[in-house]
Amino acid sequence: MVTRLVPIAFAVVAAYGFLVMHLYSVQVRQGSYYSSRASSQVNASGVLFPARGSIFFTDKNGNRVPVAMNKEYPVVYAVPKTIDDAQEVSARLAPILHIDADDLLKKISRPDSYRLLTKRATDDMVRNVKDLHIEGIYTDTAPARYYPMSTVASHLLGFVGYSNEHTSEQGKYGLEEEYNSILQGRDGVSESGKLIPAASGNDITISIDPSIQIEAERILQQLVDQYDAESGTVIVQEPSTGKLLAMGSVPHFDPNTYGQSTLSSLLNPAISQIYEPGSVFKVITMAAGIDSGSITADTTFLDTGVLALDGYTIRNWDKQAHGTVTMTNVIEQSLNTGAAFAQRKTGNGLFKQYLTRFGFGEKTEVDLPGELKGDMRRLFSKDAVSVEFATASFGQGVAVTPLQMINSFSAIANGGQLMRPYLNVDMNPKIVRRVISPETASIISTMMVSAVDKAKVAQIPGYRLAGKTGTAFIPDFKRGGYTDQVINTYVGFGPVAHPRFTILFKLVKPSGAPLAGQTVVPAFRSLAEFLINYYNIPPDRID
Repeated sequence: MVTRLVPIAFAVVAAYGFLVMHLYSVQVRQGSYYSSRASSQVNASGVLFPARGSIFFTDKNGNRVPVAMNKEYPVVYAVPKTIDDAQEVSARLAPILHIDADDLLKKISRPDSYRLLTKRATDDMVRNVKDLHIEGIYTDTAPARYYPMSTVASHLLGFVGYSNEHTSEQGKYGLEEEYNSILQGRDGVSESGKLIPAASGNDITISIDPSIQIEAERILQQLVDQYDAESGTVIVQEPSTGKLLAMGSVPHFDPNTYGQSTLSSLLNPAISQIYEPGSVFKVITMAAGIDSGSITADTTFLDTGVLALDGYTIRNWDKQAHGTVTMTNVIEQSLNTGAAFAQRKTGNGLFKQYLTRFGFGEKTEVDLPGELKGDMRRLFSKDAVSVEFATASFGQGVAVTPLQMINSFSAIANGGQLMRPYLNVDMNPKIVRRVISPETASIISTMMVSAVDKAKVAQIPGYRLAGKTGTAFIPDFKRGGYTDQVINTYVGFGPVAHPRFTILFKLVKPSGAPLAGQTVVPAFRSLAEFLINYYNIPPDRID
């Protein structure tokens, strides 16, 4: 009996001895390797990375539509501590991942426990990496940002990317940057075997209506293509509250593949580029004159077609004299000399006060990053001369953003209140200040309706629409003066009885330098018709 137990006891002792030696090998001799693998798997699993909050647009019924969300993508990552020959690995792996071999070598040569190599790997990449069977190179899946509407509202949304200071994705440009602290959440921590999971970010809901946004961008793209223009911008705003219903620009980019775009194309032209607006500014000039009591809609002046000031000659766009005209006629026929007359009657001091009231020369404080405040410096300089105020009256020599321009027209549409434009639906409408009286707003609206009716291009039967064109020559910043290229702008709102929308179209360098009436006015009419049908707005005119 004892003799038979000896081999069994020996086997048990040998087995325990093997387990002890194996445990020693795992924990001591290969402890660093397995520690690195465990750490890398924690990182790759996303436990330390917070789930970023989603961004939603809102349709007219209050339904939320996701436009920035998270999606699982294949990833390729490295555990540099476990790689024996980084030079050889980088040479074999670089062609598969389409990464420069030297750049890859730098990544996997660092003494890290986890190094992300490709965050959106293709199926071919994953298959080829697995076929190599390289120790220290692995594949998995991890959440990454996904934009289901591709290029739609790309300037508005922005994108996310990695930075040197953070392990998780950070918002770059647009809403992703503006609300990064809300969307991002909190990174998890893994130290000394203790794991503190990440805290997910919060969602945000935006006032942009996806149906309006898509239609506005479709019309804008068609406009840019038709006139072979350099670029274009469209904005739709609700004048009573200031909230934005659409904002888009062409050319755009795909935030899913933002790395393929140039840096300049990532800026939002609606807020981050300024331009001379041209004759749309005549509406602001008239509002200042009428509200201050300097002129009325029926004030007349004799238009000879030219105005000489400070050694310069101002002419009308058609180079014609129009005889005795009213201020309403000035808006209808877009007369430069008439706008200059109205400004001179108002006076330089009052004119500047009204420009400031309307928000020019200051930021609108919209909840987007990178907003510029425009440029009114020439008028506020102590050396400003009369001709500079005269040209400013018809939108040359001063610079604005498209958002400032549409926001000033919305103030006229809503009865004279300047509103803060906003996107986040959790923000309440905010009155910045009263700009003009309700009576002045009504008079200016009527003058603009008359301009629409006389020109006919923007007319929609049954509706009173107010609008104004602008065709501004682009300055020559090298030689001074102006080029023969133009920017077309149209801003309008309606129905005037109860305005539901304000629309701005801007077209940069259309081929052949056509007038705005040929380009942006038909685009305005198309989008206004869509909005009237979309909201089922009843007519406000019975003829």
